[in-house]
Amino acid sequence: MEKKTLLGLTVDELKAYMKDMGEPAFRGKQLFAWMMRGARSFSEMTDLSLKLREKLDEAACIGCLDVLEMQSDKKDGTRKFLFGLQDGNTVEGVFMKYRYGNSMCVSSQVGCKMGCRFCASAIGGFVRDLSAGEMLDQILSAERETGEKIDHLVVMGMGEPFDNYENLARFLRLLHDPAGRNMSYRSMTVSTSGIIPVIARFADDFPQANLAISLHRLTDRGRSAIMPVNERYPLDDLLAAAEAYGAKTGRRITFEYALIKGENDSDSDVELMIRKLRGMLCHVNLIPLNRVEETGLDGSSRKRAEEIAARLERSGIPATVRRELGSEIDGACGQLRRRAQQERE
Repeated sequence: MEKKTLLGLTVDELKAYMKDMGEPAFRGKQLFAWMMRGARSFSEMTDLSLKLREKLDEAACIGCLDVLEMQSDKKDGTRKFLFGLQDGNTVEGVFMKYRYGNSMCVSSQVGCKMGCRFCASAIGGFVRDLSAGEMLDQILSAERETGEKIDHLVVMGMGEPFDNYENLARFLRLLHDPAGRNMSYRSMTVSTSGIIPVIARFADDFPQANLAISLHRLTDRGRSAIMPVNERYPLDDLLAAAEAYGAKTGRRITFEYALIKGENDSDSDVELMIRKLRGMLCHVNLIPLNRVEETGLDGSSRKRAEEIAARLERSGIPATVRRELGSEIDGACGQLRRRAQQERE
């Protein structure tokens, strides 16, 4: 009989599971707390009886993935993980160190449907959504491997989070649960390529969380050429949805703008960005494109990125140039991908 995976269940679901096993419901809360602290086996749960631990070991398992590989960037302490899923698929996640604490970039899907021209995650196509437990286990596994606590989350790895919204929402609520991690929603950021209907839903469900929108071009023609999602959700409609989000939540949206040399980094591109975004409750995060061999695209220089940031700031639009992390291990923005078995051998 296939064992039941418990990571990803809520406290109430675990209480019901314990009652079904003939145990007191409060054991479910104990289970939840142990798993959220990173317990990998029932034998670690010393406040449960030996008999119950043995019974759980026969019927259930905790985690959903294994760490197949960890690469470290000696320059900045970033670590990229290759996670193996139970069905043989793999995803990548990235642990990053900042002055304010440690952050984990989590994948939400195996592969991606969006087909953004500059991103490695879509290479090889879409396979499936990740469960809430598989997203959560990326954080817990990284903590076990690094020995460091993760207190910030960015859902910016492989996949489009809003294309897997139900599992994403469960994952965020599990992280926030006071019985477990008690992570503040303000420490969580979710990035989308611009799935408009879900932006409004996210505003209702998680008004304190942070939203980032991948923008990258400021005309429909230009954006559709590198981001096919724009054909379904055009630019002006997306910007209107972003304004509505800001009005409803009072929170500033981050617009991510990957600077591609010769494609979207000219003075006219910057002027168009200013015209489109001036007056919005937003922040522009400029990202010199990280090299992905298959795309044939090159990033703008950091000097050019800083010039653009200064021009936006002078126009009243807050802007920063993203700190480059993990570039030595292909762990930077846009570089995460599926890796087949033959690539790992």
